[in-house]
Amino acid sequence: MSEKTEIGEDSYKAEVPPTAVSFFDPVLKSVRHQVFIQWGRTVLTLCVFILSILSLFWAVQFRIQQNLHSLTVWVVDFDGVVDPYRDTEPIVGPAVTGMTEKLIQAPETGRLGYTIKSPAEFNYDPWAVRQGIYDEHAYAAIIVNSNATALLRDAVKNGNSSYDPTGAAQFVVITARDQTTYSSYITPGLTAFSSAVLGEFGPSWVQAVAQESLNISNVPQAINPAIGFNTVDLRPFGPGAATPSVTIGLIYLIIIAFFNTPFLMPIHAQFLKGNHPPLKIPQWLLWRVCSNIAAYFFLSLFYSFVSLAFQIPFNNSPAPDTVAASNPNAYGHGSFVVFWMLNWVGMCALGFPLENMAMVLGFPWSSLFLIFWVISNVATGFYALDLAPRFFRWGYAWPLHRIVEALRTILFGTHSRIGLDFGILFAWIAISIAFFPFASFIMRWKMKRGL
Repeated sequence: MSEKTEIGEDSYKAEVPPTAVSFFDPVLKSVRHQVFIQWGRTVLTLCVFILSILSLFWAVQFRIQQNLHSLTVWVVDFDGVVDPYRDTEPIVGPAVTGMTEKLIQAPETGRLGYTIKSPAEFNYDPWAVRQGIYDEHAYAAIIVNSNATALLRDAVKNGNSSYDPTGAAQFVVITARDQTTYSSYITPGLTAFSSAVLGEFGPSWVQAVAQESLNISNVPQAINPAIGFNTVDLRPFGPGAATPSVTIGLIYLIIIAFFNTPFLMPIHAQFLKGNHPPLKIPQWLLWRVCSNIAAYFFLSLFYSFVSLAFQIPFNNSPAPDTVAASNPNAYGHGSFVVFWMLNWVGMCALGFPLENMAMVLGFPWSSLFLIFWVISNVATGFYALDLAPRFFRWGYAWPLHRIVEALRTILFGTHSRIGLDFGILFAWIAISIAFFPFASFIMRWKMKRGL
């Protein structure tokens, strides 16, 4: 009886938790030392990570002013160079090209990349200039119309009250190519160019008209401003609800793909655990790849439904390249299906690298790769790489850059490189799937060793 009592007392004592002690108790000396070292090592790692990875986001816009000249603007003077205006001595065209030459001679920093082009390069066809802008050979074009001087002189000479100064020249842009770059740099640059031309042309033109003693009371617009610029936006950006679809909303495409792993991994593990024979590893890996692709299929569909729910146009007909049109969907009534397929393939291209690194790094370190993946894709996908330092040329091969480019083609009818876009995304998927077994092996190796 006494032996049982002693055994019971011993077990009771063993179950009693140790008494809590203060932080600086000598008993915790070795623990404190270990905690301080691990805490310092972890914080140092996070600090280095912040400095190195977040720098990518800042660096992509570090040399914008120095690289503004990379935003090419063609200046093409057709004034008086085609029939029936060859006999007219041009004054508007030389004023525009003269101002362009002054800008070209100025330092490159802080100005657009103005380039004077001969009309002969476009076979004396202004529509060919528009085609070049649509094909993204330049960001904008300044076209002096062939009848610019003829109409201005006729308005002053004959009192043509219907004269429109903006018929003299035109700015050709395509803001759906990159609405941020156009609104921040190109549009202000063209506005400043227009003001500079008018400021120089106006006084000399007024003096010339005054010397001819003409009656200009019916056409004051032929004196001030005399000439102007009409803006032709081949593919305007809009509606506003489309902004998330080609910018910040795509971050959630990455995040959704990332959380696919922790939600589904316990489900996959049921094939290897429990009171049943485990599934063969090659078949388990195949199941995981196929089930992930299927999951991305449905997740991308409902992600695409969000854009559809907020009435982003998906049923508009395509439009000719050189005609200004709002939201001409590249694939007509089939545009939503292509939009969904792009989001599906894009989610696979973004998600499989995340799953691979989750297996290799484990938690919580895989969260750092998520941050790197988001920042590197956002930096190269949402900002014009023409303005970025040359270091970022690798961004053209990054998944989000290709997704954004293809989305603009589908939604706004911009110049299509969608075959290349899908091709690069499929390459990411293929490489990730090829690495998948190795990442899984590393994960199981670490689990067996308790790492």
